[in-house]
Amino acid sequence: MAGVCGFLERRQAVKLASLRRGGRDGTLVVVNRRLTRAVPVPQIADTLQQALESWDRCTAQLEAVYAKLNTEEGEGFELDSLELVSPLPRTYQWLDGSAYLSHVKRVRKARGAELPENLLTDPMMYQGGGDSLMGPCDPVCLQDEAWGLDFEAEVGVITDDVPMGVTPAEAAVHIKLLVLINDLSLRNLIPAELAKGFGFLQGKPSSALSPVAVTIDELKPDWRDNKLHLPLRTGLNGIPFGEPDAGEGMQFDFSELVSHAAHTRQLTAGTLIGSGTVSNEDVSRGCSCLVEKRLLEIIEWGEAKTPFLRVGDRLRIEMLDRQGHSVFGAIEQEVIPCPN
Repeated sequence: MAGVCGFLERRQAVKLASLRRGGRDGTLVVVNRRLTRAVPVPQIADTLQQALESWDRCTAQLEAVYAKLNTEEGEGFELDSLELVSPLPRTYQWLDGSAYLSHVKRVRKARGAELPENLLTDPMMYQGGGDSLMGPCDPVCLQDEAWGLDFEAEVGVITDDVPMGVTPAEAAVHIKLLVLINDLSLRNLIPAELAKGFGFLQGKPSSALSPVAVTIDELKPDWRDNKLHLPLRTGLNGIPFGEPDAGEGMQFDFSELVSHAAHTRQLTAGTLIGSGTVSNEDVSRGCSCLVEKRLLEIIEWGEAKTPFLRVGDRLRIEMLDRQGHSVFGAIEQEVIPCPN
């Protein structure tokens, strides 16, 4: 069992990941700033979920391990992303917003749907399947290419326990960690599902998370106004696909998304909330999903030329800091055929 966290001076700069070994929820490790070394912390918490449930008691100890790992050469072991599962291999709740208006407008236009009247005042959000989140290097199993597999590069936050009815100002303090998300979509299944008036299910397979989860203090000064102001880079088959700025064009910040999710219910520690596909009005920055790219092609050439994902395609999602260092590590996934 994990040790009891002590009440030390609270600090929150740390990067965390989960090793593949250690059961379904992985083994919690602290990762250094350059993502090259890590150390298990069973004396603090066995899993990230355990740490989140005792966050106020654990963060000072986690940060102390992080500081030592960054300053003492040879501390810990060499980190291999292939050994990592999702920081949270499963979560009690996965809620995805759609906070970038340029994405909402383009996707709605692509499927011939009208924009909601309260687009500017009320966040859009759905509840996804958080019971099985893929690791950063796990392959994506595609059963049928006709389903229209698409990636969606996002930023996400992980909360501690959030009381019901919190205001955005109150919600902000409950944001504990940030991650990157590949929120997969089966575009050709979604319209028929939404036409039933009951939301997504089959059109939204499991999502993948970045190798590490990062605290807000580690991301300052790029974390401002409850948004992360860094470009989110996506590459497809080794070719740059897009790098829109995650802080630009975000109509609802993360505190507003958390408040919206908690309007009529409390949120359990470990709740994952996504920003929705990162998108900018400036199309020269590229896209974070295929359906936006296809729509822009239709506008320019009268037809979509970029296909949806096929078996053998390789995807990379990453965010670099101002010095060019990877913040979360990269989501690197290959599309494979599903086993018979």
